[in-house]
Amino acid sequence: MSAQVDGAGKNAADAIVVGGGLAGLVATYELTQAGRKVIVVDQENRANLGGQAFWSLGGLFLVDSPEQRRMGIKDSPDLALQDWMGSAGFDREDEDYWPRQWARAYVEFASTIKRQYLHDLGLRFTPVVGWAERGGGFADGHGNSVPRFHLTWGTGPEVVRVFAEPVLEAEKRGLVTFAFRHRVDELITEDGAVVGVRGRELEPSTTERGVPSSRVETGDFELRAPAVIVTSGGIGHNHDLVRENWPVDRLGPAPKFMIAGVPDYVDGRMLAITEAAGGNIVNRDRMWHYTEGIQNWDPIWSDHAIRIIPGPSSLWLDADGNRLPAPNFPGFDTNASMKAILDTGYDYSWFVLTKSIIEKEFALSGSEQNPDITEKSLRTAAKSRLAKGMPGPVAAFTEHGVDFVVRDNLAELVEGMNEIGRGGHIDLQSLERIISARDSQIDNSYTKDAQMMAIHNARSFIGDKIVRVAKPHKLLDPAQGPLIAVRLNILTRKTLGGLETNLDSQVMHPDGTAFDGLYAAGEVAGFGGGGVHGYNALEGTFLGGCIFSGRAAGRAVARQKRA
Repeated sequence: MSAQVDGAGKNAADAIVVGGGLAGLVATYELTQAGRKVIVVDQENRANLGGQAFWSLGGLFLVDSPEQRRMGIKDSPDLALQDWMGSAGFDREDEDYWPRQWARAYVEFASTIKRQYLHDLGLRFTPVVGWAERGGGFADGHGNSVPRFHLTWGTGPEVVRVFAEPVLEAEKRGLVTFAFRHRVDELITEDGAVVGVRGRELEPSTTERGVPSSRVETGDFELRAPAVIVTSGGIGHNHDLVRENWPVDRLGPAPKFMIAGVPDYVDGRMLAITEAAGGNIVNRDRMWHYTEGIQNWDPIWSDHAIRIIPGPSSLWLDADGNRLPAPNFPGFDTNASMKAILDTGYDYSWFVLTKSIIEKEFALSGSEQNPDITEKSLRTAAKSRLAKGMPGPVAAFTEHGVDFVVRDNLAELVEGMNEIGRGGHIDLQSLERIISARDSQIDNSYTKDAQMMAIHNARSFIGDKIVRVAKPHKLLDPAQGPLIAVRLNILTRKTLGGLETNLDSQVMHPDGTAFDGLYAAGEVAGFGGGGVHGYNALEGTFLGGCIFSGRAAGRAVARQKRA
């Protein structure tokens, strides 16, 4: 047993938390607030504390917030629940039993105490609320009726910080013991209850955050506690497992080429380990991957992908240069666009846009791609978000990114697109005809083009008009150039299904009974219940799901009487 967990025997802790990501930190925070002792076990080193959340943009879903009201947004719990249920599309009697309850509970949390809970910890938001997943075209279907994406001032690292700091203080007081570089391989069960974990120690690692680490084993370990909380994340970097569970009938054939929006350690191992112990996995085929992935020119982990978070103005084409059918517009309906792309027989698509559009509308996912917000620099943020020109990280991709083609005219642009296409072919005359038809809709303030309607609607929201959506213009207007094409790849990210849990985050058996001593939170539990999002996410709900389910798990275990 390593020095990090010396003395962590049978009665050394009230709970073991498997995974030091956001959900694990939240659960640990709640346990230590109740004076409970916790062992946090993670296969990575201390540099990776906070897990995937550190790399996130830090968006959080809130309902009827002060930020919304200041921007004139009229939101309500009823509208949010209508949007959530319309997006989730729950249609499975058994597997969706707990997810439905989690959905109602989460919307209530986001409508009431969530903001104050985070505010009390020191979290703050930027003043402009974002409008993510604008939907599939119907009021009772998928999508956010109003902007609800609240960007954390400090992005993902700040979300991690507000929970990590009190946990690290609890470590100093002896309430928390970290077992880094310990890989759990088995849940120990006795008399039908989980009472600990077994696994292998891995050799020490000094790799920086997110960088792949060694898997060389150096010994065995065993730890015991009255409760185990699994918070190990999803399957996003395990592309074999992604393909194994890919819903071909719903999204089309699994992509041959995929890039990873999460680090290598997001391997999904604990799902099978927990299932082998008797935990129930539901909704395996539900997942959330993005169609707007670009390869990172300066990667940290293997196949490192960055997602473009687009405004609505780019022209979206399939691999052969055909316009995607409405309402598959940038930022509207992720899964519908995924199916439209994969149904073409190719696993990539294109944005065609202008310099004016990219300057205003391209945001890149990730804390490292938004240094002004991450570093909480008001001056730098104002300069980069409101000034003319591309933000530095976007400009770097146009210069160095392998997926970007920048040219002064359409003929040269098409030539560049065909050079990097993976099997598709763009015809110059056809594309010129498509763009000219689109440009013909600019001359009037009204239009029959559904995408142009969406752009006008977006600009009626002041947040979009000021900082997010470019003024409508003709793509072939030289004054708006140069022209830009971006090859968009499939980026793997989130697992929407997972371990079935009740509202206390307690894992369920396949027969519907609760598993004594075993809890799960975060992505491994489908962010709550085994799939709180159903088939579709409204965005800003992943970090929030980790917080809500981790909070529930920590509080539930803290309520237990000590053995």
